[in-house]
Amino acid sequence: MTAMKKPTRLHWEDFAVGTVREFGHRTLEREEIVRFAREFDPQPFHVDEEAAKSSLFGGLAASGWHTCALVMRMMCDDYLLDSSSLGSPGIDNLRWLKPVMVGDSLRVRMEVLEARPMNSRPEVGLVRSRWTVLNQRDEPVLTMEGWGMFRRREGVVA
Repeated sequence: MTAMKKPTRLHWEDFAVGTVREFGHRTLEREEIVRFAREFDPQPFHVDEEAAKSSLFGGLAASGWHTCALVMRMMCDDYLLDSSSLGSPGIDNLRWLKPVMVGDSLRVRMEVLEARPMNSRPEVGLVRSRWTVLNQRDEPVLTMEGWGMFRRREGVVA
């Protein structure tokens, strides 16, 4: 017996320019920061509390790449896994604005900046968004912009 596929809720048409959505909530613990850093970014201020105290951060800081990975997870949980996403051609303007420290709680604000059908594949729509990651003090810790590709609703052709 095969499982029935859940209908896709979000398509390109659901990402109108100016749309803002906030989502996610993730609090970073020491063990998670160190585990990620040991595997992917083993700089001393990410893996060693004593070394981190004498760094510019003044304490153990999450890798910026860890923050990016958390954003990706929050995006998947909030909308990507329930959408017609076809991936992304890339991210632009990635900025780490403030360090993410042990105990920080993060959430994401996404704003749709541009949306248009793909010239070469009219059944696909392009969405350019800006993501701002905020900590528990509402301080931006990361910003990035990028394009997503989404299927358009069936029967829609430019």
